[in-house]
Amino acid sequence: MAPFLVQTITFAVPGVLRRDCGGASDLKLPAGTIREVLAELERRFPRLHRNLCDETGAVRKHIALFVNSEQVHSRDSLDLALEPGDVFVALPAVSGG
Repeated sequence: MAPFLVQTITFAVPGVLRRDCGGASDLKLPAGTIREVLAELERRFPRLHRNLCDETGAVRKHIALFVNSEQVHSRDSLDLALEPGDVFVALPAVSGG
């Protein structure tokens, strides 16, 4: 019987959030959807997850989500299927003056 293979995606960690995951610039995570990425981040890096999601688990309004440089426009798209090798990014809004 063939071993069960878990697909791996890359979470590209924005510079401002690297302090919450030991300074890593990218994380290899087993996940098939954006929701699974967020759950894995919550399990491994709770501080990082709190910067991306509120206490209900919803993605914060100031976070933009991207898969392979394509923006995910709907918060209802957390079940979007990811493919092995995909790159997922959650970018916090930047403001200043």
